[in-house]
Amino acid sequence: MSSTQYFYIAAAWIGIGIITFFVLLWKTAPYGRHSRSDWGPMISNKLGWFFMEFFVLVVLWSFLLYFNTDWNIPVILIVSCFSFHYINRSIIFPLRIKTKGKKMPVVIMFSAMGFNLMNGFLIGYFLTHFATYDNSWLRDPRFIAGMLLFLGGMYINWKSDTMLISLRKPGETGYTIPRGFLFNSISCPNLFGEIIEWGGFALLTWSMPGLAFFVWTFANLVPRALSHHNWYLQKFPDYPAQRKAVLPGLW
Repeated sequence: MSSTQYFYIAAAWIGIGIITFFVLLWKTAPYGRHSRSDWGPMISNKLGWFFMEFFVLVVLWSFLLYFNTDWNIPVILIVSCFSFHYINRSIIFPLRIKTKGKKMPVVIMFSAMGFNLMNGFLIGYFLTHFATYDNSWLRDPRFIAGMLLFLGGMYINWKSDTMLISLRKPGETGYTIPRGFLFNSISCPNLFGEIIEWGGFALLTWSMPGLAFFVWTFANLVPRALSHHNWYLQKFPDYPAQRKAVLPGLW
């Protein structure tokens, strides 16, 4: 595949992500607290998370191991950031969540798998065919700022997820109002953190697949956060009125 062909594929994927953003503003994806049984066969939440998130690592590492990868320090750090996130999402996070008996539609699992497989292909192909990083990239302001954003977003995401998980006592499956940390300003700091994380990844890689991943993250998580926020307002009459959904002070 030529670099021009690759560019057009990545650009088309970004365009589909933008369309998806508007679709999800209109139609809430039915998993988690929004799960519905009228979307066909269901699968355990924990298994669903594993299948949704794990195979992107298989695709990425297949590229890295099959092709001649230039394993310099920037590439090692880029791959480590990506892999660390998805090890958490596919294995650690599902083991931590307290969702006994909860399920998600299989169609949602497969759609998320498709999204992740495409992103794994774009990033894996880029790193093994077009990337030209060398160790001087470590001193580039884009890499430094991007890495700080990635790590900061990861911290916000993990801390917020931990706070949400800790709201449930063993055996509980209901919801309560989260308080403290960034929950005092927004309803979904876990999603805010993930958006910041992948914005940082786009910056530190300075690449089309990094940008595509950020666009898709924004397109998926902002509508999700708005749905969560509206759900909280409907379910809890005493929900803090000053909170925004996902962007502090804005949205």
